[in-house]
Amino acid sequence: MSDLAERYQAVVIPALRERFKYSSCMQVPKLTKVVLNMGIAEAVGNNKIVQYAEYSLGQISGQKPVVTRAKKSVAAFKLREGQVIGCMVTLRKRRMYDFLERLFYIALPRVRDFRGIPRRGFDGNGNFTMGLKEQIVFPEIEIDKLDRVRGFDLTFVTTAKSDEEGRMLLEQLGLPFRKN
Repeated sequence: MSDLAERYQAVVIPALRERFKYSSCMQVPKLTKVVLNMGIAEAVGNNKIVQYAEYSLGQISGQKPVVTRAKKSVAAFKLREGQVIGCMVTLRKRRMYDFLERLFYIALPRVRDFRGIPRRGFDGNGNFTMGLKEQIVFPEIEIDKLDRVRGFDLTFVTTAKSDEEGRMLLEQLGLPFRKN
């Protein structure tokens, strides 16, 4: 069991039970998955770019990314149905906690001028989405094997009923939100 999973059991559950007055520990929200998504607009004209994106997401997550395709054609973007437009990885359980430890303690401190994550990424149901502008903040990435530096999105999916519960859960786990 990872340190973050143990922290959830020992610190987060009691803190959330006290804060929101849950009668059972089963009511406490939990993090179910983390989704990493890299959209690649340039892939429409060049399929080689998808290989670079797959490499970087694979190195960061530790599992093979799924290639995402366009669901419908959009003439303004020169996009046809079925064309590759990005890749994504869904992390659950052990891999999710291992990734979160690397994100919180290694990658985010390496972000230039980092002052915390903005709080505006919540969706109303307790799920949180944020973006990273550079995938090279993760030490697993070898810059020589990339064509250029790209960003990607991270979505934290929780069982929380509200944004306040989701924010408290992520703060207790160690996500460094910006102080307002």
